[in-house]
Amino acid sequence: MSNAALGLTMLGLIVVVIMMGFPTAFTLMGLGMLFGFAAFYDPATPWFDNHVFDLMVQRTYGAMTNETLLSIPLFVLMGYVMERGALVDKMFHSVQLAFRRVPGSLAVATLIICTFWGIASGLVGAVVVLMGVIAMRPMLNAGYDTRLAAGVITAGGTLGILIPPSVMIIVYAAVAGQSVVKLYAAAMFPGFFLAFLYLIYVVGWALIQPKVAPKLPLEQQRAPITPAVAHIAQRYSQRMLPALAAAVLAPGRALAGAAEGVRLRWLTLVGFLGTALVPVLLAVVTLGSVWWYVTIYSQQTDTSAPVAAEAPAEEHSGAGLAEPSAQGLEAPKPEGLQEPPTEGLQEPPSSGGAQEPPGAEPDTPQPAGGLQQLGEPVAAPHAEPVPESFYTGFWITCAITLALLALYYWKMDAEQFEILRLLVSSVMPLGVLTLVVLGVILFGITTATESAAVGAAGAFLMAWQAKTLNFQRIKEAVFLTAKTTAMVCWLFVGSALFSAVFALLGGQSIVEHWVLSMNLSPLQFLLLSQAIIFVLGWPLEWTEIIVIFIPIFLPLLTHFQIDPLLFGVLVFVNLQAAFLSPPVAMSAFYLKGVSPAHVTLNQIFAGMMPYMLIVILCMVFMYIWPSLTLWLPKYLYGG
Repeated sequence: MSNAALGLTMLGLIVVVIMMGFPTAFTLMGLGMLFGFAAFYDPATPWFDNHVFDLMVQRTYGAMTNETLLSIPLFVLMGYVMERGALVDKMFHSVQLAFRRVPGSLAVATLIICTFWGIASGLVGAVVVLMGVIAMRPMLNAGYDTRLAAGVITAGGTLGILIPPSVMIIVYAAVAGQSVVKLYAAAMFPGFFLAFLYLIYVVGWALIQPKVAPKLPLEQQRAPITPAVAHIAQRYSQRMLPALAAAVLAPGRALAGAAEGVRLRWLTLVGFLGTALVPVLLAVVTLGSVWWYVTIYSQQTDTSAPVAAEAPAEEHSGAGLAEPSAQGLEAPKPEGLQEPPTEGLQEPPSSGGAQEPPGAEPDTPQPAGGLQQLGEPVAAPHAEPVPESFYTGFWITCAITLALLALYYWKMDAEQFEILRLLVSSVMPLGVLTLVVLGVILFGITTATESAAVGAAGAFLMAWQAKTLNFQRIKEAVFLTAKTTAMVCWLFVGSALFSAVFALLGGQSIVEHWVLSMNLSPLQFLLLSQAIIFVLGWPLEWTEIIVIFIPIFLPLLTHFQIDPLLFGVLVFVNLQAAFLSPPVAMSAFYLKGVSPAHVTLNQIFAGMMPYMLIVILCMVFMYIWPSLTLWLPKYLYGG
């Protein structure tokens, strides 16, 4: 059997063996060792002198010295600490009260919590299980259709691997040799846009068929009013903002409530007023940050900040073993089609290392400069002068925001104030932590690893403040983090060995020749590659798809002039379907494990199907409107 046939056999065999239930990482290593032994076999040398053993050591060393992977255990620890800290129950209740007048309010609240909790944790299984425990029974008890309840939990729970900070994006960046920071920026808008499409579908279904999401009874739509808040509203005004301001400035009537059983202190009144002003504070901070970044930070000419100019995709070269030359193939390989980049998986110097079999080309020299290390921060470049349209749009936005705030405070009574207090105490800490973690990455203040450390520390502080974390839960979170990290590291070792042997056997050349021989247009190649990934998502999980199959498509992007950032984010959105497509559909099995006995897998699958179509619709929007993906990284980092 020829080397090329061995390579294609190796690729087909990995799918079959994984579908049989064998662990992915060790399956990759096993097949890599077996076929690599055949590729390096020389009858004149002893068996144990086969260079595949050297290759195994070198690839393992390269994976373990990849500093980018340090952010994975920290982000995973952040997610597990918040999950074990049981911080979701109060958050779900407060969001449901805030959206109580929206059709399908329980489903809307579930989707919102899944989205933001997924951002914070990045753990699909944990989010689906947690929301299944918290939201599934309330929705079913309220008369919601089982398909609606199951679909919104499973689809919403998968958003955590798409919206940054995401472990999947870090894994893809290490495999593809791309910048984690730029991928984070590129995935930001598509992730929230997909969540918005989910939201439109849920609300639209509830409007068209009200019976699938009946309105909650009035008693479940009421927020309990504490005696202190009711006392202030009674003594001053039903509009809480002027009432609280008057109570702080003239506290006599508020503090005289001891006879009615209400004991208040002036600092308590100040705290109430501060809570009421949180929307104003958020608006000021948001608009002020935009003004600062656009008019001040992006206009700086100081080049002392860490600038990381990333080399174009066509300059990336594989750091491992090169492909054998494709002799006898009629279609020449276009310039720029190298082995998939494996930044961070380089082999250490070794005089007796693995050598290519006869006919293999030498490695292409690594570019002398310009290739960004994945863990480095990316500084904003000096931007063009701020256009006049920005100032016009900014002041119009300020006017609209001011009008909305005035309307909100005009209608804010005691009950609305209690809902605001719930939101501030439950949602705001998570929101602030998420914004800090993402902001310091996107603005180039820290690396992804340092940001992950900030997020993990913030998660501990949140759980400690909520008084829900004890030694047992910390031990569980650390153990699960170690288990997940070990799985990812072994996966990288296996994929590095597998991809090196696959390239040595000529499998990469065969695939490239086959694709190029079809004379596809860029759109046709994009459709073909995404269709293959979509179909692979049915039997395989995203980890296998990224580490095994994505490197096959990466060298072809230069030939078809497809932006690697756009391709990567299309893959991220596409892989949402890997958690929603039977028969593997892990989200369905996660939810089934915590659902009532009468909820069947078929009902869960039926609820998930429409969201797969929404994923495809989102990808269509991303292709028609590339700025949805590319505008933010281009604006922040140029290029």
